[in-house]
Amino acid sequence: MNMFWNEEDEKEQEFQVPESVVDVSYSLSCKCIPNEHAYLLAEALYKALPWLADEELAGIHPVYGAESGNGWERPDTELLFLSRRQKLTLRLPAGRLDEASQLVGQTLDVGGYELSVGKFTTRPLSVLPTLFARNIVARENQSENEFLLDVAEQLKQMDIKVNKMLCGKPGRVELPDQTLFTRSLMLADLEKTESIRLQELGLGPARHYGCGLFLPQKGITAVQPD
Repeated sequence: MNMFWNEEDEKEQEFQVPESVVDVSYSLSCKCIPNEHAYLLAEALYKALPWLADEELAGIHPVYGAESGNGWERPDTELLFLSRRQKLTLRLPAGRLDEASQLVGQTLDVGGYELSVGKFTTRPLSVLPTLFARNIVARENQSENEFLLDVAEQLKQMDIKVNKMLCGKPGRVELPDQTLFTRSLMLADLEKTESIRLQELGLGPARHYGCGLFLPQKGITAVQPD
């Protein structure tokens, strides 16, 4: 009996997660910061890390308190009180890690509130098929359907197939010269390469103000609004 048998070909090759872009999470000591802190935090970080302002692949995750839930609701207060476990997280090209270490030990002035930065850890991006972004820049008074159509077109240009999308309630990010209108967004059933690509590149503008940054979720139910 003649036979050709290659078990390796029948096994799914293990996907190697690229680490060209990673999340850098710093411990911090800070009682509270302004709730609307996206611009203030970015400006404070630019002073501490001047190169950050020109790093297109960089993203600055907003700082969220425990009461913010999964990001569909945000506390309607002027100050955001932080727990000791709260982290400051930057999404950065891996080639910037040495420079990013210079943030350790610095104290940032975020709208008059001191935020002391401690040691950091790095985390590779996730291959989970469900991703969630708290803020994607949208047009003012844009309907949910119009927003999703715009997102679908952007994803098509990124060679990402849309299988499942769900947008949340509208939000906003206040800047000195304008207000960015946003929506939260969940995407599901992404391929591993698509998930990584979307986390690396983000979606839309204002990554330094916490917009367009996706985080992995274990399932759709984790981010669905009540």
